[in-house]
Amino acid sequence: MDTKKNKSKTIFSHLYFQVLLGVLAGIILGLFNPGLGETLKPLGDGFIKLIKMLLAPIIFGTIVVGIAKMGSMKEVGRVGIKALVYFEIVSTMALIIGLVVVNVLQPGAGMNIDPATLDTKSLSTYTSAAKQQDAVGFFMDIIPTSVVDAFVKGNMLQVILFALLFGLALAQFPDRGKTVVDVIDSILQGLFGIVKMVMRLAPIGAFGAMAFTVGKYGFGSLMSLGKLMAGVYITSTVFIVFVLGTIAWMSHISLWKFLKYIKDEIIIVFATSSTEAVLPRMMVKLEQLGCSKPVVGLVLPTGYTFNADGTSIYLTMAAIFIAQATNTHLSLWDQLLVLGVLLFTSKGSAGVAGAGFVTLAATLSSMDKIPVAGMALLLGVDRFINEARAVTNLIGNGIATVTIARWEGAFDEKRAQSILNGELNESQTEL
Repeated sequence: MDTKKNKSKTIFSHLYFQVLLGVLAGIILGLFNPGLGETLKPLGDGFIKLIKMLLAPIIFGTIVVGIAKMGSMKEVGRVGIKALVYFEIVSTMALIIGLVVVNVLQPGAGMNIDPATLDTKSLSTYTSAAKQQDAVGFFMDIIPTSVVDAFVKGNMLQVILFALLFGLALAQFPDRGKTVVDVIDSILQGLFGIVKMVMRLAPIGAFGAMAFTVGKYGFGSLMSLGKLMAGVYITSTVFIVFVLGTIAWMSHISLWKFLKYIKDEIIIVFATSSTEAVLPRMMVKLEQLGCSKPVVGLVLPTGYTFNADGTSIYLTMAAIFIAQATNTHLSLWDQLLVLGVLLFTSKGSAGVAGAGFVTLAATLSSMDKIPVAGMALLLGVDRFINEARAVTNLIGNGIATVTIARWEGAFDEKRAQSILNGELNESQTEL
């Protein structure tokens, strides 16, 4: 009897189980009382905001401490170049896979939508933002107006740039800079302590987010777009299993065991549709897995901008879906052109609300072939598809960090195997 009680206590004490309960409760409430479900949106938004308020200082501190301890600008540059090469190759593979699957499934075929009949008022927010996202604007936006402005706006690319420069500056003065690095490191520990407290609210945040999503959009109204949804989920699964699975195998780790290790984060991201909600936890977990702090600090936050594998899959499938639904003929060259444009635009949506939609709007506008008005077809289903792309982005960046750490010789494989095989106590690995 005591053993059974202890087991049940252990299950209920796990964050992933508590979040799952929150997700299920949210779905049930959203189905049976949609009005009440919609009013619970602040619970999910509030949880994400609590995490977001910590992101800028945590990313800044992690990068500064990592680079200062690395001590070599050459080493920083080497890691950065490896990361960018990896991101470009893998995200291109995601774009290609999405393009192939959407042509095989043909989810938009037979809808015969006339773009002129679509209500495009709800797209104004995204299309106006897309007009501002050209290549020059993107690179200029990386430079903050002031350091304070970068932190106030929570612009991660700007924070990363300043952190890189500050870390490199401290690395030039290892003796005098040590005191500053130690202070920042101590502040980081305090920030992660706050993260631990905030994560106790994850089940409530998941409950509110799911209740709102199901209450507002329902499942019945999404049946006509079910094929596209299924296609994105299937494609994301194929990408995770075969592409990321192969990369994990080449890095000598089991994909399944890695997914089990980050199961809490996967469930939270699925419930909230936000990878930012678990960024601090992922940084800690990857360090505990055996990746060096400097590599984690550089690769993971940068990957959130440049390595959005799930978003890449969605963008190609959504663009071709709109063409199919509106009977817009695309030749092979036209589709390759879509792919080429997305190679650039998919990297330019960081820090923009509704990033996937903004990027899609920018891509369609630049081509002047697929009607931008067709994006109105995706508004109802986008929130549900976002869960798949967010989880894929999370897993992709986790594997990327491990791979680049191993590539750099900064990965403790023995420790990783011990953790993934459950040979270390959970208390030693859990945030």
